[in-house]
Amino acid sequence: MDLYEAIGRRRDTRAEFTGGPIDPAVLARILEAANQAPSVGMSQPWVFVTVQAPATLEAFAEHVSQEREVFAASLAGERAETFTKVKIEGIRESGLGIVVGYDPTTAGQQVLGRHAIADAGLYSVCLAIQNLWLAATAEGVGVGWVSFYREEFLSSLVGFPAHIRPVAWLCVGPVADLPEVPDLERFGWRGRTPVAAALHAERYQR
Repeated sequence: MDLYEAIGRRRDTRAEFTGGPIDPAVLARILEAANQAPSVGMSQPWVFVTVQAPATLEAFAEHVSQEREVFAASLAGERAETFTKVKIEGIRESGLGIVVGYDPTTAGQQVLGRHAIADAGLYSVCLAIQNLWLAATAEGVGVGWVSFYREEFLSSLVGFPAHIRPVAWLCVGPVADLPEVPDLERFGWRGRTPVAAALHAERYQR
């Protein structure tokens, strides 16, 4: 699979996990791809916690379910009806969670390039996640990014100290297939807009 094919095939995986174990060699390659992401000042400000203990997966799944209910309560009409069809996580089904955290201390206080944009380190962590996701897609492995959680809960669950910020819980595992159409588009929540809608020449224009 070439790069452009991996980009086009990447999906936020929910219901397609088989529940089977991931090959340790494949997991190692995926994590190494994440570790090779560009980072501000070569700071590599990411940490990865792999989670497979059933009790931890269950605890996080229950928390996410509660947060889903909170969001659902804020919806009405067509949005509420559409959301009931959307599966937001595959925590139990995947059997493996990778918690990605942002550690601003990995390169000390003087990080080249971060002095003017404090969030540059956080952006670097997102690039690592993208690398992981594309590598997983090329390996035929599914990834689902779970964002229905409170940061303090996830930090406590995996033992992050106060200075490490949780950025993502990624459900990772073998999949039966990757859907041709992204779930949110398939269920009518939102479709993809063309690049022309976001493209401007020289200056932003309304």
